Amino acid sequence: MQHNKVLILDFGSQYTQLIARRVRELNIYCEIHPYNKMPSGIQDYTAVILSGSPFSVRSDEALHPDLSAIRARIPLLAVCYGAQYLAHFSGGEVAPSNTREYGRANLSYIKEGELFFENIPNNSQVWMSHSDTIKTLPTNAILLASTHDVKNAAYKIEGEQTYAIQFHPEVYHTTDGKKLLENFLVKIAKLDQDWTPDSFVEETVDELQNKLGNDKVVLGLSGGVDSSVAAVLLHKAIGKNLYCIFVNNGLLRKNEFESVLEQYEGMGLNVKGVDASARFLNALAGIDDPEEKRKAIGRSFIEVFDDEAHLIEDVKWLAQGTIYPDVIESVSATGGPSATIKSHHNVGGLPDFMKLKIVEPLKALFKDEVRRVGISLGIDSSILGRHPFPGPGLAIRILGDITSEKVRILQEVDSVFINGLKEWDLYDKIWQAGAMLLPVNSVGVMGDERTYEKCVALRAVESTDGMTADWVNLPYEFLQKVSNDIINKVKGVNRVVYDISSKPPATIEWE
Repeated sequence: MQHNKVLILDFGSQYTQLIARRVRELNIYCEIHPYNKMPSGIQDYTAVILSGSPFSVRSDEALHPDLSAIRARIPLLAVCYGAQYLAHFSGGEVAPSNTREYGRANLSYIKEGELFFENIPNNSQVWMSHSDTIKTLPTNAILLASTHDVKNAAYKIEGEQTYAIQFHPEVYHTTDGKKLLENFLVKIAKLDQDWTPDSFVEETVDELQNKLGNDKVVLGLSGGVDSSVAAVLLHKAIGKNLYCIFVNNGLLRKNEFESVLEQYEGMGLNVKGVDASARFLNALAGIDDPEEKRKAIGRSFIEVFDDEAHLIEDVKWLAQGTIYPDVIESVSATGGPSATIKSHHNVGGLPDFMKLKIVEPLKALFKDEVRRVGISLGIDSSILGRHPFPGPGLAIRILGDITSEKVRILQEVDSVFINGLKEWDLYDKIWQAGAMLLPVNSVGVMGDERTYEKCVALRAVESTDGMTADWVNLPYEFLQKVSNDIINKVKGVNRVVYDISSKPPATIEWE
C-alpha cells in the first residue's frame, strides 16, 4: 500500500519532533529531514512543512532552504521561522518585534470562509515563540489571521497551496493546533489518513519477509518495549529463524532476569537467557566514573553477545530496536541544525568484526507509536507499559564504584519502591521511576542503637518522550509508607530522600 508522505524540513526548532508527532496522530506518515539535506525524489512527497528555528531570517547566519522544487508545486505550510523566511525573501519585511511575542496569545481576527481555519473559533489560543515579527506580507499574500499583538499571524499565497503561520500548532498550548494541521493536510492537501498500527504491522511483516527470506537473525533483547515489539514483529515475519538473546548483566532489577525470560517464553519467542552477571561485575570492579562504567558494560556486552551469536550457525542479520528519534538525532549529528541530544548506539555499539547486516523494523516509529503497534500485535500490557530503564542498568543508579552488596541493596530498595507504586495505582501514571544509591552514609537510630548506613534517593518523573521531564508530586502518605518500608526491610539503609528536580536543569538519571 502506498502511503502519502509529508516532508518536515528541520531548521533547528526544539519543537520539530512535536510537529511530526502531531502529523502521525492524524494517521498520516511523515519524515523529518534537515533543511539543507533534502531527500531525493521530492516529487514523491504530498505535502511539506517548514519548522521553526532559533535563528533569525535577518541575520547573516539565516538558514536558506532551496524551495524551488516545492513552492507552487506541493502544498506547503510554513511555521514561525518558515513563515518569516517566506515573507522576508519573497517581497515582505521582517523586523525585530516591539512587543513581547512569547507564550499564549489569542486569535483576534480570522478571515471568514477559509478552509485553513475551518471549525477553529475566533479567540482560539495559540502559542508564540519568536523575537522577530512580519511587518509586511510577501508578494501575493492574503492575511488570514491576527492576534492582539501580532497583525500578520497567518497568511496564504494567492495562486499556490502555500500557507504560513507565526505561531506553533504542534505544541499543547495551541488548543486547535491539531485541527489546523488536519485542515491543511486533509482538506487542502487531500491526504489520506491511512497510517495506522495495523497497516504498519501488515506492511512491515511483508517487507521483512522479502528482505530476510530464509536468513537467520539475532536480536539482543533488553526486556524493554522497543526490543520486545521488534522481536514480535520479526517472529511474525520469520518465525524460528529469529534467535533472541537476553543477557543478565547483574545490574537488572530484582528477579527481572527470571521473570522477563518467563514472559518471553510465554510469547512463543525463541529466547536464550545468558547469565553473565559475574563477568560484568568483575569488569566494573573499582570503576567509579559514570562514562567508564558505560564503556566497561558496553565492552562486556559485546563480548558476551559475540560469543553467543557465534553459536548460531550461519546467522546473517543483527536486529535492533532503533526508533525514529534515534534516527533523527543521528542525522542531525551529521549536519542538521538541531542540537544533538545524544550520540545514538544500540546493543552497546556492536563492532564491525561481527560482519552482520542490520535490520531495524521500528526505525520509522516514535515511542508512543511503538506501544500502539505492540497493542496491535497483542503484546501484554505489562511489557508495553514498562517504564524506560537505562541500558547500563543499576550501574548508573549506584553513584561511585559497583559491588555486589551495593547492587543487592539497590535491587531491594527499587523493588519496594516500584511494587509500592503499583500497589497504590501510581505506576502507570508515571513515565519513569527508580532509586539511586548515594555514596554517603548518615547517622541513624534503630532500636536505641546508633547506625551509620546508606542514603537512597527516590526519583519519579512525568514526560512524553524523556527529552524534558517534571518530578511527580507523589502523595505524602505514599512517600511516608515507602520510606518506612525501605528502612525497615532493606538492611544497610537508614535514610530515604525524594528528588524534586526537573529536566532541565537536572537529568532523569543521576549519572
